[in-house]
Amino acid sequence: MVSTLNEQKITEYFKNKSILVTGSTGFLGKILVEKILRVQPDVKKIYLPVRAVDAAAAKHRVENEVVGKELFGLLREKHGDGFKSFIQEKIVPLAGDVMGEDFGIDPETLKELRLTEELEVIVNGAATTNFYERYDVALDVNVMGVKHMCNFAKKCPNLKVLLHVSTAYVAGEKQGLVEERPFDEGETLLEGTHLDINTEFRLASDLKKQLQADDDSSSKAKRKAMKDLGLARARHFGWPNTYVFTKSMGEMVLGQMQGDVPIVIVRPSIITSVQNDPLPGWIEGTRTIDTIVIGYAKQNLTYFLADLDLTMDVIPGDMVVNAIIAAIVMHASSSFEKIMAHPKPRPPAVYHVTSSLRHPVSYNVLHEAGFRYFTENPRMGPDGRPVHTHKMSFLRSIASFQLFMVLRFVMQLVDLYGPFALFKGCFDDVNLHKLRLTMADDHASLFNFDPKTIDWDDYFYRVHIPGVIKYLVK
Repeated sequence: MVSTLNEQKITEYFKNKSILVTGSTGFLGKILVEKILRVQPDVKKIYLPVRAVDAAAAKHRVENEVVGKELFGLLREKHGDGFKSFIQEKIVPLAGDVMGEDFGIDPETLKELRLTEELEVIVNGAATTNFYERYDVALDVNVMGVKHMCNFAKKCPNLKVLLHVSTAYVAGEKQGLVEERPFDEGETLLEGTHLDINTEFRLASDLKKQLQADDDSSSKAKRKAMKDLGLARARHFGWPNTYVFTKSMGEMVLGQMQGDVPIVIVRPSIITSVQNDPLPGWIEGTRTIDTIVIGYAKQNLTYFLADLDLTMDVIPGDMVVNAIIAAIVMHASSSFEKIMAHPKPRPPAVYHVTSSLRHPVSYNVLHEAGFRYFTENPRMGPDGRPVHTHKMSFLRSIASFQLFMVLRFVMQLVDLYGPFALFKGCFDDVNLHKLRLTMADDHASLFNFDPKTIDWDDYFYRVHIPGVIKYLVK
């Protein structure tokens, strides 16, 4: 077992390693790819399967949606004119689809690259995060995609670790302390129910056939029917929406299909903008809490669903990636010893990358930071004059928020987001803390993932809010 992790040990681990990352076009995936390339330029290859019709299209997507982003500015500066050749040498775009076997990669390409023989680390960050996704799509990506990944992993004799990115909110609407433990097969959040994943696929397939045979319904009505099925099934078992329900099923598949390779499940809470490196404030995709910031920026949101006294569990994207990297090195480096000591595979290791237990922050801190920021840095109106910043009002229950919205205008899907805005649980992070204790005591480390080092008010005021304005507000 590795006793201590430090910058040198972590960076050295990735030297001459071949890694496959799914979901590289997403927010977290970009940060991970950039970080590995920056701290270990001698990484052998980083394979990036992306949805594309052919190799040229895959290359175009990676160039434009990954390495072409401002996030890679430090790397561009470091390599100068050699940046393009460096990227071409290290990154291998692959045309595929996570919903297919072998990530949808062409068999000839697999053979030519000797991918199964080369790979030592797989990071699965691909997911559909739409709370109200079509049930068939959510199952294909978040569940079947995991199954295909596990089958692929079993073909890789040199694979040291498989890391899967989930979400802390697979806990649903639990209150109290939420433990870092994997799901049992068939486990649900509602007493008296039992989940059979094959049945869920069958239900989605049956409805899809019915809808395809129905010539009278519009495509919009058919999409809604499939979305409603996912939401109904999620709530039948105690989950608030299709996203967290199918992510929970994906975790169960990992437990069912685990072989000899150590499996790590990382469950972040609400991921916010980069705190430190490589680009403070960088963010893609609006999170639930950013609705407050954008509402302040545009001064068109006077009410919001939140209890300002509740803990808002957020974690910067670079800290999530640092935890992912540390977990990879810890589990990959100790995989041989674990297999020797435990002939039967251990359950997947689960890490909550969260802040609510170790360094909680309330919604009020964000609210006050936002009001202060926009008071001191007012937005300009169409007439060129500063827009006066008004304090937002907050409603503490879904019922009061729905009543207000009925009086003002119809807001769909509020009950999908309510469980996040009004979450009363607290995520235990005992496993992550053990991992943290293996790190050298250096809060300035390249791989710091300790939320206690964050001054939340300063982070929101100087980093996150300006980041949201720069990268999300059009």
